[in-house]
Amino acid sequence: MRHFILSLLLLSGSAAFSQQINGRVQDQQNAPAGAATISLLRAKDSAVIKMEITKEEGGYQFGGIATGQYLVKATLAGHTPAFSEKFTLDSTGSVTLPLLVIKKSVTEMKAVTVTATKPLVEVKADKTIVNVEGTINATGSDMLELLRKSPGVLVDKDDNISMAGKNGVQIYIDGRPSPLSGTDLANFLKSLQSSQVESIQLITNPSAKYEAAGNAGIINIVLKKNKAFGTNGSVAAGWNIGTFPKYNGSVSLNHRNAKVNIFGNAGVNRIKMISTLNSYRTIPDSIFDQRGTQLNRVTSYNLKVGADYFIDKQTTIGAIITGNFADMEMNANNTTIIAGKQTGNTSRLLVAGGDNIRNNDNLNANLNFTRNGSKGKTLTINADYGFHELKGNQFQPNTYFDPTGQTIISRNAVTMITPAKIDIYSVKADYEQSIGKAKIEAGGKVGYVNTDNDFQQYNENLIKDLDRSNHFIYKENINAAYVNYSRPFKGFMIQAGLRAENTNIEGRSNAFRNEGSGYKAYDSSFKRNYTDLFPSAAVTFNKNPMNQLSITYSRRIDRPSYQQMNLFEIRLSEYYSMRGNIDLRPQYTNSFGITHTYKYKLTTSLNYSIVKDMFTQVTDTADISKSFITQRNLASQKVLNLNLSYMIRKGNYSAMLNAAGNYSDYKADIDGRRVSQDAFGFSAFMQNSLSFSKTWTAELTGYYVAPTLVMGMVKIKGFGSADLGIQKKLWNGKANIKASVSDVFRTLQYRISTDFSGQQTRNNVRFESRMFKLNFTYRFGSSSVKAARQRNTGADDENKRASQSGGSAGSGF
Repeated sequence: MRHFILSLLLLSGSAAFSQQINGRVQDQQNAPAGAATISLLRAKDSAVIKMEITKEEGGYQFGGIATGQYLVKATLAGHTPAFSEKFTLDSTGSVTLPLLVIKKSVTEMKAVTVTATKPLVEVKADKTIVNVEGTINATGSDMLELLRKSPGVLVDKDDNISMAGKNGVQIYIDGRPSPLSGTDLANFLKSLQSSQVESIQLITNPSAKYEAAGNAGIINIVLKKNKAFGTNGSVAAGWNIGTFPKYNGSVSLNHRNAKVNIFGNAGVNRIKMISTLNSYRTIPDSIFDQRGTQLNRVTSYNLKVGADYFIDKQTTIGAIITGNFADMEMNANNTTIIAGKQTGNTSRLLVAGGDNIRNNDNLNANLNFTRNGSKGKTLTINADYGFHELKGNQFQPNTYFDPTGQTIISRNAVTMITPAKIDIYSVKADYEQSIGKAKIEAGGKVGYVNTDNDFQQYNENLIKDLDRSNHFIYKENINAAYVNYSRPFKGFMIQAGLRAENTNIEGRSNAFRNEGSGYKAYDSSFKRNYTDLFPSAAVTFNKNPMNQLSITYSRRIDRPSYQQMNLFEIRLSEYYSMRGNIDLRPQYTNSFGITHTYKYKLTTSLNYSIVKDMFTQVTDTADISKSFITQRNLASQKVLNLNLSYMIRKGNYSAMLNAAGNYSDYKADIDGRRVSQDAFGFSAFMQNSLSFSKTWTAELTGYYVAPTLVMGMVKIKGFGSADLGIQKKLWNGKANIKASVSDVFRTLQYRISTDFSGQQTRNNVRFESRMFKLNFTYRFGSSSVKAARQRNTGADDENKRASQSGGSAGSGF
């Protein structure tokens, strides 16, 4: 690695360090002109050298600029462009330009149409951005499908998400941690349609400003925001057909003037989808050969309403309410052949069903305050409250037949009722200020979570099974503070930060234990308190803008989820269950990264991570034939990831090519059995776009994930898919219609195997991936553009684990 670093350092160039250009832009009312486009032009021919976007306070900065004569141009929709005087940048120091004032256009414009097209995928030093808005093959997809097709992201058969060869991904929605995880997070992502999504940010090395959770980094899902003055909106409707038809629709409205911005959007999504799972499991004395199908029905509603009030030119207050309401029904039918391992003769057949009805209601409220002062001073305060109510009702009948399948041997049925309520409170403050060329960021947060999980299991006579019923109450408080420093120098920039997090948790499991003479109540309570420091740093060498190098470091944490620490057993089938572990400790990750960008087209990144006290999913045997899975801190992992991205733009054709390889070294000590595994992984992603007229565009996307090993014990065979789509713009761009086919060759399936503790398992999962999708969108009203205020709310890291129950829970298999 030493030689690799030295090579990249030499690649960054050896000329003298370059200078900087600073300035500010405001409008005629002396208000900061945020989100104005600033173009640095070469004086002799007005060629564009570099472009930037002003911050909310109107400031801009160019770094990595060679000496010479330049001028600056400021543009903002609805305004006349403003130009600076010609100036000279030499080696004596940086330049601060006089204030630029942009004026409203004299001629009133009925509409301004923005025609610039973002790259499909943007690769930056600290993150990769997938621009979903406007892409054809994303039409009619849900959020989980979009993640499955994103570069470097892996979504397994149980909807668990990993990135760059590591699990422990933190999901954010509009800059705030998602309040759900596991099955509930997967269900939410399935209910979120691509029509509501602007982009996906894959952040591999977050700064100290972000919560420290997520050893693999952060996936931030940015929802669409209306950016126009006046009253305007859009409507969209979609229809998909695979085995069954699916429908989705949405409406968005926005009214904005100089004092008030009122916005809202709502969407509905109806899905009916079938999937199949074949499982072959052997234990020391038996073979279980299962064939099954699962039919899923989902009806979900998404709502977001809010308002901003501009008290004066520097101060804004706002409120946002978001909600997601989903009704889900899962019907599973499975037949399992049970045979003796020595003879291979069938001893009996198990016909099992599963009817699982779930209701997930999530409501979040946010109050925010922003004050923009002089000299880059900004104060933002967010107060959040989240209420999440999850209801589950599962009926699981089991019927045993003799080998002929004609005679019933026995029957039993299990009913599980699993209500859960979660309350989340948080207050977060962020302050930033420029000091000379440097910028200081500091802030803190206080977050509280109260969760109440009541797991009730009943036998076929609806008598409560006290051995398998449990009431789990969990409380968590996280207090955090951070400071972040960044400063540009001649030819390079530095950023360093430190975050401190104090965690206080308390869990109580109220249940009954059979002590022979009868059932007696017992309380398995626990308390934990710990404080951690999480440093982060980055150095970017940008002397030559066409040849840049960044080096990054961060330390991160993954805390156990609430359900992972809950002792009670969740029954997945007659022979398979899940158990929590109150002794589960956090796992910690140190990550190092190097990223090199050449001519904004070729990006190469190398990341190395060391994970300590890694969560390991262990499958153990409850008795001779029945098994359960749980998680323990038994492993360490070292991951080396290499990622290459290349952007092509030629005329009306554009493409993004991405290839990633990773090497994982995994070591564990499981009950005296030392496990040492290493594995290689590879994935490739390609997206092509061709505009063959002013109104027609076609897209072809595809991805492939090579065979690999995850969590040290789970082998995954290779899989991939290709999508094809076309788009037609209508009515001068106010409307468009998109048609696409996903998984054209029907190659997407998950084939995994495990071998542990005397058990060998092979699973094959296939879902309804090949679909024809049709979507129509119409935009109406004003389209004069003004940048929307960024609203990063303050819900904290603990939200992510609000109701995690493990990726496979509730699958019905």
